[in-house]
Amino acid sequence: MFTGIIESIGIVSEIKKESSNLHITISSVLTPELKIDQSVAHNGVCLTVVEIKDKTYTVTAIKETLEKTNVGNWKVGDKINLERAMLLGSRLDGHIVQGHVDQVGYCTQISESNGSWYFTFEYNADLNNITIEKGSITVNGVSLTVVNSKKNEFSVAIIPYTYEHTNFHTFSVGTQINLEFDLIGKYISRIVSLRN
Repeated sequence: MFTGIIESIGIVSEIKKESSNLHITISSVLTPELKIDQSVAHNGVCLTVVEIKDKTYTVTAIKETLEKTNVGNWKVGDKINLERAMLLGSRLDGHIVQGHVDQVGYCTQISESNGSWYFTFEYNADLNNITIEKGSITVNGVSLTVVNSKKNEFSVAIIPYTYEHTNFHTFSVGTQINLEFDLIGKYISRIVSLRN
């Protein structure tokens, strides 16, 4: 489990394909604190550390992960949002994040507003995921509050700290992002679909 509060940005330093899997090596200041078999959220995707070497570590993404997330589009040099699993007994500063991406979405608009930014994202509503106005959403692993919730679209407001300390500053119109919808929203969506 995670909180959606990003600890650091990692840099993709190597990608190796093996059968249907991708072995991704990340350079990060967190590396000295990691252990083999530890779970780390990468742009919101929970991946297991399989190797540690010097200042880098490696994780493996399987076919299922590649099909449901933006991991398959990563390139050497890409900036990745990183968060280690939450500690029981610590403050939950974001919201409960599982690290299980529901689907991808796309950035459709970016606007600056007095030093902050509004990002608008579109997603396929046919998968029965929903956002709730003022509810929580995880975008590339970042815990955020939904504004302007619509059937297949929502926006988030990004403060300067989040903009600089996550990979939001690399986004442009068309950027593909990972989405994990709030557990409460998933529950409501399931009830509505069962009633229909």
